[in-house]
Amino acid sequence: MTTTVHGLGEIKALAGADLGRSEWLEITQERVNTFADATDDHQWIHVDPERAKEGPFGGPIAHGYLTLSLVIPLFTELLDIRGVTMSVNYGLEKARFPSPVKVGAKIRLAAAVASVDDVPGDGVQMLLDFTVEIDGSAKPACVARVIYRHYA
Repeated sequence: MTTTVHGLGEIKALAGADLGRSEWLEITQERVNTFADATDDHQWIHVDPERAKEGPFGGPIAHGYLTLSLVIPLFTELLDIRGVTMSVNYGLEKARFPSPVKVGAKIRLAAAVASVDDVPGDGVQMLLDFTVEIDGSAKPACVARVIYRHYA
């Protein structure tokens, strides 16, 4: 379920909130290949299904940065921010990839608001804890602490 907030005051009130989990998203070979083309990262463990079957993961896997980039559309399922003039991805404090995402697997995002603080320029900075879960796996695909800034 999407949480909708209006303006900086309601964003500040989210500090400590669990935003829940997104819907599941299947990782297809087509998506992996498109990402490989966009980033010029055509390593065989991602784009050669036949060779990857004999590799360490038993088949092709998504790029770690593909998994991380999918946080953006998955996060929009969890939080809708209105009443601000601009929102920017300010960066990452950390990102780790504990488990590979095999092609055909489904992932979803779990998100929690670690903190919300004022920043110069009539804005707030949100520190979010993201976990990309893999359907049927005890280990996550990605854990990241992400920073977003929102301005009035």
